[in-house]
Amino acid sequence: MRTLAVIPARLAATRLPRKPLQLLGGLPLIVRVWQRALSLDVADRVVVATDSAEVARAVAGAGGEAVMTRADHPSGTDRVAEVASLDAFRDFDAILNLQGDEPFVSADALRGTLAALRAGGTPLATAATHAPSDVLQRPDIVKVVTADDARALYFSRAPIPWLRDPSDEALLTPLVLQHVGVYGYSRSGLRQWVELPPHPLERVERLEQLRPLAAGMLMRVAIVDEPPQGGIDTPEDLVRANARWTEHHFAGRT
Repeated sequence: MRTLAVIPARLAATRLPRKPLQLLGGLPLIVRVWQRALSLDVADRVVVATDSAEVARAVAGAGGEAVMTRADHPSGTDRVAEVASLDAFRDFDAILNLQGDEPFVSADALRGTLAALRAGGTPLATAATHAPSDVLQRPDIVKVVTADDARALYFSRAPIPWLRDPSDEALLTPLVLQHVGVYGYSRSGLRQWVELPPHPLERVERLEQLRPLAAGMLMRVAIVDEPPQGGIDTPEDLVRANARWTEHHFAGRT
């Protein structure tokens, strides 16, 4: 399967204004995410999908490829689908959606998502990692509950699973899964997703993945063994990300 990686980016974030153009390690965040995706060598082609000429210029100035899209997309997946439908990208069988605010996404998350996508003709896939139980109380962190066959049952900002009895803490611990911001789609799965109307659950939780889940589409979750990363959503997140970037840069790590 030839793989296209698309990084959707828009300037409309409210908690961190002009987020894609905020600096991480001296370069725009969206450039750092594009560089990360390229360096992991998981996809055959990596492009940024944006409705902002400023973002497109920043990416092009760093040597990257940006595709201009419509401004009215309700989700990143809808923006990715517009790019995947273009003639220039029709020969890619698998499409990866990398969140534009996760510059530390791991190769394991991307490869795990692709492996889950390729298992038995799965139309949709994503990744998650085990997390400490205190994330259950953080609405900024998205949690996922899975079935025994790795199907996603539900994603939420709420504490799922809910610990009804404190004596069951040991049962809860291995069930706490933090969603990793990457999606994989087959071409038909992506088309089916965006043909669905936005769902009330998607709107209430502000989680686009609830749209296909509510419609009964199969989404497999690859569990990867890595420390939870999380995206950059606030000025505080950006400060922490820059500190981490500096630490890794001087340590010679990526």
